[in-house]
Amino acid sequence: MTAQPRLSIGLPVYNGEEYLAESFDALLGQTYEDFELVVSDNASTDGTRDICRKYAARDSRIRYIRLPRNIGAAPNHNHVFTECRGELFKWASHDDLYARDLLRRCVQALDERPDVILAHADQAVVDGDGRVKVPYPYGLATASPHAPERFRSLLFEPGGDDFYGVMRADVLRRVKPHDSYHHADRTFVAEITLHGPFHQVPELLYFRRDHPTRAERANPSKRSRCVNLDPRRAGPLHPTPRLLAEYVWGFVSAIRRAPLSPADRRACYRHLAAWMTSRVRPGAGERVEDRAPVDPDRFAVSVDALVAGREGRRA
Repeated sequence: MTAQPRLSIGLPVYNGEEYLAESFDALLGQTYEDFELVVSDNASTDGTRDICRKYAARDSRIRYIRLPRNIGAAPNHNHVFTECRGELFKWASHDDLYARDLLRRCVQALDERPDVILAHADQAVVDGDGRVKVPYPYGLATASPHAPERFRSLLFEPGGDDFYGVMRADVLRRVKPHDSYHHADRTFVAEITLHGPFHQVPELLYFRRDHPTRAERANPSKRSRCVNLDPRRAGPLHPTPRLLAEYVWGFVSAIRRAPLSPADRRACYRHLAAWMTSRVRPGAGERVEDRAPVDPDRFAVSVDALVAGREGRRA
């Protein structure tokens, strides 16, 4: 790693001891090495702190920060970004897995295409044991040169995981920080894509882990998910109708803030109106892990062969 790393990886975590070591191994074993890994521990009460300190002692790229209290997942995501120094940035989840070339291929795409502001790769959902559950083809039109088309696609098409892509940090600083209402991650990514096109690397390099303790599974209701994002959402001042209204207003605000021409702004408002007043077709906006499982034997790929193993760690 250079004195000023080119890429910063922000890893917010709370009670992640079950899978954290595997994610560390996958990130530290990447073929692209010019990065810092900033871990923001949201006052975990399990063995997360010991795991982080163990890995930080072995690899100088890790910077471990422990918060004195649990501020919620959304503020922790925002906090870890403010602690990062690279011109490129990526959020990482403590329970996901990453093929060895993920960072290299994403950074390469950003270098080759100055107009692209975010790069990610094809993905599959894996279970708690790392077995493929849902291979997921990326179908969003985020590569379009036209902002209204990118926005329309994010509204109506089943969403990907662009939130975890490698993005230009200067663009991320120009958008509203991640909020904590229902589906705030969707409005957040929608605002980012109004600033420029994305690039999808056509290689299976990202593995999103689905397990019973994942935030979406452990918090099945809209309100419980929002309280997990920010404890301040608890209480009578944040009923479900307000959380849904904030979700819709998040799209409106994103259009208002984005650097769009008057014509493109009007087109985005038209797409939003169509989304609000029509019945969204089944499956639109669903998370990939909520889909019906597929037979993993039909998907001929070895996760173990793609993901960096423990030998990828360096002192």
